[in-house]
Amino acid sequence: MPSREIWAGALSLLLLHEETGCAHSAHNAARLLDQICDADDVDDDTRKLCERASARLSCQESRHACPA
Repeated sequence: MPSREIWAGALSLLLLHEETGCAHSAHNAARLLDQICDADDVDDDTRKLCERASARLSCQESRHACPA
């Protein structure tokens, strides 16, 4: 199972993207979610959710600009 730090990082970046629209945060959250999907001990339901979230973040990257 992926470490708590990876889960926390993915969630933190996801929230940061949602709050600010930062494409960099979306990219890094998707990258961490993909890493979670690749773990051997992740159940199928969790893997599907992470894949969906990663795909959605990847689609949104081109629609948002970081306000900073």
